[in-house]
Amino acid sequence: MSIDVRYAAFGGITAILLFGTVYSVAYDTYLDTSNPVLAHLPHHLHATHYFANKSSVLNSYFIKRAWGWTSAAFLTLWLTSPPHKRTVHRVVKWGVETAVWLAFTMWFFGPALLKRLTVASGGECTATLQSGAVFTVPYEYCLTRTAISRETHPSLFVGSFAGSSADSSLWVPDDRLPVLPNLKKGHDVSGHIFLLTMSALFLVDQIRVSLRARTWSLAHACAVAFNIVLVAIWIFAIFTTSVYFHSPFEKFTGYLLGVAGYMVTLLY
Repeated sequence: MSIDVRYAAFGGITAILLFGTVYSVAYDTYLDTSNPVLAHLPHHLHATHYFANKSSVLNSYFIKRAWGWTSAAFLTLWLTSPPHKRTVHRVVKWGVETAVWLAFTMWFFGPALLKRLTVASGGECTATLQSGAVFTVPYEYCLTRTAISRETHPSLFVGSFAGSSADSSLWVPDDRLPVLPNLKKGHDVSGHIFLLTMSALFLVDQIRVSLRARTWSLAHACAVAFNIVLVAIWIFAIFTTSVYFHSPFEKFTGYLLGVAGYMVTLLY
């Protein structure tokens, strides 16, 4: 049963991601988030396709808080499990996955690994003004997430626009507002696909433990249902991300990292 459940999840995620990616290429539905000219703009389908909108409920309240939801689901499952299933080993697995999440998306002895990969593959730290002008600034402003403006960092603006195609005469009043530079170009691994893949596979592995228990309390049955619903949401989010965001290769590398992140737990 355990092998069947895990293989079913792995196969389902793979098939859905592949279908969504092929669809996105065939019908030109994805946004290249590595392109600094396009990345700050609304998705070209945002007006007609709800899930192409970055402010959708799915993105704002679930995907952006994916590991928080995943951790909450795991803890409800673990705390309500029969005593003989409530093992330290399962908590260690969750701790390892949390460390993987932190290393790739938040901090790894400095910048997160995903940011390091973007820089290593030719990424640039770019700032985009309200007028649409885009210019490059030193990497540290992206790595430290430092907001810049014409008032706080005048030298960056003068040096960046001198002799460039971003004509300062086209600035608008709002260009004086602070902006947060972002890493663009290079290879922008899909952090969403990475995290959603890892989260779905981890929860399925934990649900597998419950499926092997003979009896469930009402609380545990509710916890199992919560976990199954969340896995379904993560798989649906993988589909919407594969259709609307990132280039095919960026989604593929995010998927590989997500699978690898989950497989680390198999070592424990």
